[in-house]
Amino acid sequence: MIDWFEFVTRIKPGLELSIGLVIAVAVTVHVLLTKKDTASATAWIGLAWLAPFFGGATYFVLGINRVRRRAIRLRAPSAARTRRHRKGGDAADADHRLAPLQLGISRITGRPIETGNRIDILNNGDGAYPAMLEAIARAEHSIGLSSYIFRADKIGHRFIAALAEAQKRGVTVRVIVDGIGSGWLLSPAYRALRQAGLPAGRFMHSALPWRMSFLNLRSHKKILVVDGRIGFTGGVNVADQNLLANNPPEPIQDTHFRIEGPIVAQLTYAFIRDWAFVAQEELEGEAWYPELRAHGHSIARVVTAGPDEDLEKIEQTILQAIACSRTSIQVMTPYFLPDQRVITALGLAAQRGVAVDIVIPSKNVHRTMDWATQANVGPLLEAGVRIWRCPPPFRHSKLMVIEGEWSLIGSSNWDMRSFRLNFELSIESYDKALAASLGQIVAENHSLPLTLEELNARPFPIRMRDAAARLLLPYL
Repeated sequence: MIDWFEFVTRIKPGLELSIGLVIAVAVTVHVLLTKKDTASATAWIGLAWLAPFFGGATYFVLGINRVRRRAIRLRAPSAARTRRHRKGGDAADADHRLAPLQLGISRITGRPIETGNRIDILNNGDGAYPAMLEAIARAEHSIGLSSYIFRADKIGHRFIAALAEAQKRGVTVRVIVDGIGSGWLLSPAYRALRQAGLPAGRFMHSALPWRMSFLNLRSHKKILVVDGRIGFTGGVNVADQNLLANNPPEPIQDTHFRIEGPIVAQLTYAFIRDWAFVAQEELEGEAWYPELRAHGHSIARVVTAGPDEDLEKIEQTILQAIACSRTSIQVMTPYFLPDQRVITALGLAAQRGVAVDIVIPSKNVHRTMDWATQANVGPLLEAGVRIWRCPPPFRHSKLMVIEGEWSLIGSSNWDMRSFRLNFELSIESYDKALAASLGQIVAENHSLPLTLEELNARPFPIRMRDAAARLLLPYL
């Protein structure tokens, strides 16, 4: 007679070993075929072999990029329409000394450069919100709005009321809020949008355990496109704290932009493909893609990035700009935690005589970011990069200017989350007047310098704390 208990007891260790071996091999094969970063690949493979069941489950939830195929399948049909509707030139002045930069970014993005644009600077919510609400009030055909943070506060309800009024007069309205930035478990703004009868979607939102990996992938974009003719983008979310005139308890300084001209078609397409991803609805026609004419002299192009077909494209754009700089690089960012590639590129630029100035907040709203930054910038200071801390209120602007001629504006911070995990949108512009104005904003915030002596004087426990915080760099 077979002793089944003894049989199972004897076979169980061998069965567990076999299953663990299969899991470890499967994870290894998938990592080798899909992961570009060697440090990340090595870590995942090591975890899978050391703890096959835990490592395999963790990799299945957090390590597999499930966005890429969905993004391509849902977004690809709009690409041909974007090419069909775009207006403007295919190249700026070929003799311009930044022509290599223009060519490099063209190959990174696959998008044409557009001439004849106008880009106006809007300071804080005080400047941005009235212009945005006015555009919504005058809309005749379509409105697309996407915001990482959309709060159901006073200004949030003003936007909801304006959008609902536009829809009542026959305007097609679509709204995207991020599934984390605008609230995960509860999203009052999303609920208010739906209660107002507005078609709204939550980007990458899911409460299902097997989709928890998406919590780390966020749409950080700020886009408003009206009638396919007027666009807004930059760093301003929809929240009362951006209205400095009202003296909010936690004020945020920021920079936003109003855009007209052929580049608006690229901005519209960026919104439309995100809406297709969120709602599986393709938006098309003259309501979204009208004929566009020149409105100014800015030469511009949209650069998008995300953990799909646009992986690391904004970081690559920044690296191209650093490599093409010869005299000056000006950067303003609320979060400065780039990877070693960007650190090295900035350091090399400073060593070849480029004046590199980076402005960050003197006190971050996330203290861990301050700690990690202090552990990350030593090599830059050693190379001659100047790092400045601007005083409160917290400065949320994301600006880059090189040579006083080229600028990069939009939603992307200078950290690994924005470069690799978030869905971001920036605009590159070859416009001396715009670059001069943005450069002035950066220069006016040169306040307290961060010095190498200050970093080296940190007590040992503080240095250990900062170094530990730096290990969280990909997730901060």
